[in-house]
Amino acid sequence: MSEPAFYPRYVEPRLVEALDDSPVVLIHGPRQCGKTTLARYTCTDSHFTLGDGAPLGLGMASERRDYTYISLDDAVARDGARADPAGFVTDLPERVILDEIQRAPELFEAIKVAVDRRRTPGRFLLTGSTNVLLIPSLSESLAGRMQIVRLHPLAQRELAAAAADQQRPAEFLDRLFDAGFAMERADRLGEDLFERVVAGGFPPALARPTARRRANWQRDYVEALVQRDVRDMTRIAALDALPRLLAVAAAQTARLFNLADLAAPFQVSRPTIGAYTDLLERLFLLERLPAWHSNRLRRHVKRPKLHLGDTGLAAALLGVDAAALKADRTLLGQLLETFVYQELRRQASWHEAPLRFFHFRDRDGAEVDVVIERAAGTVAGVEVKAAATVRPADFRGLRKLAAAAGDRFACGAVLYDGEVSARFGDRLHAVPIRRLWETP
Repeated sequence: MSEPAFYPRYVEPRLVEALDDSPVVLIHGPRQCGKTTLARYTCTDSHFTLGDGAPLGLGMASERRDYTYISLDDAVARDGARADPAGFVTDLPERVILDEIQRAPELFEAIKVAVDRRRTPGRFLLTGSTNVLLIPSLSESLAGRMQIVRLHPLAQRELAAAAADQQRPAEFLDRLFDAGFAMERADRLGEDLFERVVAGGFPPALARPTARRRANWQRDYVEALVQRDVRDMTRIAALDALPRLLAVAAAQTARLFNLADLAAPFQVSRPTIGAYTDLLERLFLLERLPAWHSNRLRRHVKRPKLHLGDTGLAAALLGVDAAALKADRTLLGQLLETFVYQELRRQASWHEAPLRFFHFRDRDGAEVDVVIERAAGTVAGVEVKAAATVRPADFRGLRKLAAAAGDRFACGAVLYDGEVSARFGDRLHAVPIRRLWETP
């Protein structure tokens, strides 16, 4: 896929809202997903210009582009922050972007003290490539003072909008919970679907001209991340085990989390592999999707599912391109499920209503790949099928979810690579997978 250099980020309104009322705002997500670009695009004048030097002018914070940008990847800035965090923060300009804050965690306490002295909205805009929600000592130091904006790699909807020069977010989640899906036709994605899965969503990878160059970037990305960020976070003797562990996890994406299976290829203990897995989660490379439960369920599976953070990384680590993925139906099913799950997570990051994600499986084998719960308790389910047809039996898990959720059940959709959106019963629909990011 050949894409333009600039991509709309639909989470930007959430960022602007946070800057308007929170003294500290943290954009966090994996390295190279676009955090720095979003921060500087929204809050500085000098970063993006047209060919004649005129400002690009698309950012939503056009009246407040006076932030000073400081990267903690810079050794001098980082060493100064670590040596004297209080002095470093005291000397900062009125409004500042501190990029890659996890490289100087000593700053969190100093920022807390500065905010308690003067609580100005939007004073500190931080970016971080470590999930501070999984590090209580960091997140608690700024509790009540910091709002977190999660940025993912590019969603398919953002790629589609960039290619078509459209600024309207996808409506899939709204239709899933409220409007339903009308009878309509859509072209099959076919080969393009395999290409999208193996491409993933990291902007620098998508900028590469060929699939081979993309895969090279993705493999190098994992190695660089381990060598740089992991060394900062913890002392691990066998750093080379982490890329191998991530490759083993890639082969198990969209399966129930099984620590024994992850540990089997390694000559280290299960607790050690468990600690390594936690570390990869903190870097946004792995996710554990919890099981959905209800008081009406008696025989449900409680184990979480494992998902890679990006299917492009998974494909590169497994050494598969679009043709190889097409030929391996089992792996295609796994990566397609992760692809859909990650697209839904990315769209949820800019959705108005808070959404929580789960999976559902019972001991009779009925399952729903993705269960989404809205704040009011309304539940919807999405099942993913790597095929061009849908049959009534494909709705077995969704029917069980509907029975367990009762009146809370909003809708169930089977996404497939077909041509027709069709009803398969009360609040049950077959939907072409491209409708996940394309609005008719």
